[in-house]
Amino acid sequence: MKYYLVAGEASGDLHGSYLMKALQRADERAAFRFWGGDLMAAVGGELRKHYRELAFMGFAEVVMNLRTILGNFKACKADILAYAPDVLVLVDYPGFNLRMAKWAKQQGIKVFYYISPQIWAWHSSRVHQIKAHVDRMFVILPFEEAFYQQYDVQVDYVGHPLLDVIKDQPVATGFRAQNQLTDQPLVALLPGSRKQEINRMLAVMLATARYFPDWQFVVAGAPAQETSYYHQLFAQYGQPANVQLVEGQTYALLQNAQAALVTSGTATLETALLDCPQLVCYRGNPLSYAIARRVINVKYISLVNLVMDQPLVLELIQNDFKVERLQRELAQLMTSNQQATIKAGYAQLRDILGDGGAAQRCADLMVGYLKQA
Repeated sequence: MKYYLVAGEASGDLHGSYLMKALQRADERAAFRFWGGDLMAAVGGELRKHYRELAFMGFAEVVMNLRTILGNFKACKADILAYAPDVLVLVDYPGFNLRMAKWAKQQGIKVFYYISPQIWAWHSSRVHQIKAHVDRMFVILPFEEAFYQQYDVQVDYVGHPLLDVIKDQPVATGFRAQNQLTDQPLVALLPGSRKQEINRMLAVMLATARYFPDWQFVVAGAPAQETSYYHQLFAQYGQPANVQLVEGQTYALLQNAQAALVTSGTATLETALLDCPQLVCYRGNPLSYAIARRVINVKYISLVNLVMDQPLVLELIQNDFKVERLQRELAQLMTSNQQATIKAGYAQLRDILGDGGAAQRCADLMVGYLKQA
């Protein structure tokens, strides 16, 4: 069968690639055309647009780039019609993909959605759009199934795909030597994946590193960004002597770090599953943040705390994300008692999320539904 996938972010590229490999196992005639990234391209099929061209975040940023976004909608629709797939598989990226779902349904194209939009966090009315325009939703968080049932929407809970991604990572025993790091305490800096958020987050993280000259701080370079961009920011904000950049080794870094400063997003869950104590950080465009505060209806912003339904990891948001607070909280996080508390919570988190196999369960269900049609 022919599958057209749309993934608009680095995390969507990662999970889309696992799903594509699982679909190949479930459907020996699977053929792919997609919007995604390098990981999906490595599986096979035809990459039509890279997610690097789609990375707009926040209300204000979307408005400023509206012409480009509308052009992307038009291009995607035309390409889907030209390919004539058996199913359109949308991977997360709700601002774009929910609109694509509505259009595809109007064209009579079957629509599957993998990784639900976080409608339980804000704008819950979108559940009615999903009910109307998505043939089947495949959710990855344990509380999402119950959320949809409130609205009489049947979904398939397949488990969280990060469990398999983490399980596939080799133990990074030579990381320090390979990157010329000493045996000093190591703190990972994950400022995000998009330029807008990296620019906001990294300045504060670098300034915080100056207060800990006997520790090593390593910035995890995002796959979507060029090395030159980080060096540009280092020149702009100043690069402390105890800070360096490492690219393409984020999981290895987290395996070796004693703590991490992590921009809110999928990375918070990845950091937890790799057993690295963390502080969750976020500062957005002031206008976007002001609007978000009015519409978001969850207690936490990190996936770790949402799944645990308790504040296991500290969230430093907007005005709380400042050097003085970060310095104090990081020093506390590195104490043995705090490390033990966080890691005990992480063990509970892994028990809640289960054993993995999400992509294969999802693929098997997708193929089964398509064969029933």
